[in-house]
Amino acid sequence: METYQFQKRLQKFIAVLVLSFATTALWAQEKGADVNVKITKSDSTWYAQPWVWIVGGAVFILLLVAIVRGGGNKN
Repeated sequence: METYQFQKRLQKFIAVLVLSFATTALWAQEKGADVNVKITKSDSTWYAQPWVWIVGGAVFILLLVAIVRGGGNKN
């Protein structure tokens, strides 16, 4: 019987301890985040230029046509 009471008290103590740590962690999160994000637009990268996509698409279409036609040899 004493073992049961000891286990019950130990469980209550552990529960209070865990909940107090959780409460402390939640209080620590109360301050809002100070986030300052600066976004600068820069088109200096090669893949951001529209002409690169147009030339790439044209090359892809030419390669696709060449592969589908099979070189024109029908023996």
